[in-house]
Amino acid sequence: MVVLSQTALDHFSLIKTCKPSSGLFNGIPVIDLTDPEAKNLLVQACQEFGFFKLVNHGVPIDFMTRLESLAINFFNLPQSEKDKAGPPDPFGYGNKRIGPNGDIGWIEYLLLNTNPQITSQTTLSIFKENPQIFRSAVEDYILAVKKMAYEVLELMADGLGIKPRNVLSRMLKDDKSDSCFRLNYYPPCPELQLQPLSGRNLVGFGEHTDPQIISVLRSNNTTGLQICLRDGTWVSVPPDQTSFFINVGDALQVMTNGRFKSVKHRVLADTMRSRISMIYFGGPPLSEKIAPLPSVLREGEESLYEQFTWCEYKRSAYKSRLADYRLGLFEKNCRPSIV
Repeated sequence: MVVLSQTALDHFSLIKTCKPSSGLFNGIPVIDLTDPEAKNLLVQACQEFGFFKLVNHGVPIDFMTRLESLAINFFNLPQSEKDKAGPPDPFGYGNKRIGPNGDIGWIEYLLLNTNPQITSQTTLSIFKENPQIFRSAVEDYILAVKKMAYEVLELMADGLGIKPRNVLSRMLKDDKSDSCFRLNYYPPCPELQLQPLSGRNLVGFGEHTDPQIISVLRSNNTTGLQICLRDGTWVSVPPDQTSFFINVGDALQVMTNGRFKSVKHRVLADTMRSRISMIYFGGPPLSEKIAPLPSVLREGEESLYEQFTWCEYKRSAYKSRLADYRLGLFEKNCRPSIV
């Protein structure tokens, strides 16, 4: 990414932080996937934070480090070479622009499809322009992460007492699952240190919730990820390149009738170090109907949300800005009819 002047920096979002960048929040739930109590701990974490760190996850470390190395090689290519894999359609290479509605971030990314039944020409061009090892690394990583995500969702179902236990995981396992995989690269921004912006940070990716069921994130050891707590406080998540961080998405919030909360999060850029993250977004098929699961509703409890298809919600989310409260349109007695 090019070096920016103050004038260019003015086009990006700058925020004043309440805490110094070194102040990391140590209250993130840490869950061992092999713990016999994992199902109950998962439910507790999803209710309180909508977010947790997963250890003993079973994904080979080699898969994680190999893909990170190859992704860095891609993002270090000359801009003209990277541009051959873009613009995103939505799959492919993107730079600065996040979505179609004016959101800008200090970021470069690759968005890839994870469903072998759907082929994107842009995705194919990425692999065509890079060694076959890149494609192999992506496929190995995604396969392992999917398996882990299925287990997490089935443990969540166990913890909630939902039958059958695959009621959530089956949507990701479906041949028509609308899941995707994103590699995010946040270059360092040393220019920020030279500007009279004391106590401010450059936004790499603005605040938002993920619309899918769950998101599975792994990053390098650079800080930057922040989540918003229930009281509105933003806290910095300590990085851990050997573990995964799991986000509750909007769809899962609806299916649990609000028991689980989709977590609002953002990424701040670093002045000296680059950050790279790899995120699997587990989504249902486009035709899947999303509504609170009957087995989650207690006796006499009413659904908080209107039923909608994943296609309807995705279309609505695509029209919104990052920070918009997308679920508001689908809350009962709060939304106009969807056409």
